[in-house]
Amino acid sequence: MKKFKAILKKKGPLVIPGVYDAIGAKIAQKVGFDAMFQTGYGTSATLFGMPDYGFIGATETVDNARRICRAVSTPVIVDVDTGYGNALSVWKLVKEIESAGASGIFLEDQRWPKRCGHMQGKEVVPYEEYAEKLGAALDARSSKDFVIVARTDARATQGLDAAIERGLKNKKLGADIIFVEAPQSIEEMKIIGKSIKAPLVANMIEGGATPISSASDLYKMGFKIILYPLSVLFANTFSTMNVLKELKKTGGTKKIQKQLVDFEEFNNLVELSKFRKLEKKYGYSKRE
Repeated sequence: MKKFKAILKKKGPLVIPGVYDAIGAKIAQKVGFDAMFQTGYGTSATLFGMPDYGFIGATETVDNARRICRAVSTPVIVDVDTGYGNALSVWKLVKEIESAGASGIFLEDQRWPKRCGHMQGKEVVPYEEYAEKLGAALDARSSKDFVIVARTDARATQGLDAAIERGLKNKKLGADIIFVEAPQSIEEMKIIGKSIKAPLVANMIEGGATPISSASDLYKMGFKIILYPLSVLFANTFSTMNVLKELKKTGGTKKIQKQLVDFEEFNNLVELSKFRKLEKKYGYSKRE
């Protein structure tokens, strides 16, 4: 178990990038982030080429978590959407996610099929139903170092006051971190920060419903975790489109070589030298 709670106690904002595969996780670790977030949006997009619209389930989420967590030593917090079922489903899912090596989950209160928190048409379940799921998640974890982030999407459907009320209830139930999704202005974010005295998540999605603010400003408003869940996905999509357009247009990549890592650099990232040493240790070369 990679201890996320110790990181959470450090002073200052905690900026966390979203990742959706093992290589992205390794890059985030190499750059020096203290933690990372497995994004459901990115998982759906990269596994299926489909939107964050309720298409992935527990199997895809757990399998992806296992691959990502094996690739890095940095804490990984996993987006488990609504838990893919009832309270018992959540209980089982937490056991599997924790066993995969993750350091926590984000659990939301949307009605299934859920959708990205910055999309239109969301609905939330009655609070009693979500409370059962949150309680199951808290009971299921084996270690108190495994964090439970309680997310509410009620701002879009019931207004800011109702969303804050759900956040306060989630804190009272025992959630480690509180997440009021998609506030629509800086003023709303300030109200959330003043109203809920707990570690809070600010979700920064480029082009989303919430204004992008600096980590320092958000921290002053009361937000501890500054989440950038889709930046890597958007950047990789932009770069891939540009490379493929150039390849289609010219038949090569010579003009954009400086935009690419080279063969050696990439092999260093995936630790080729470590496996060459293991190869020698186990006598593979002697059998050739």
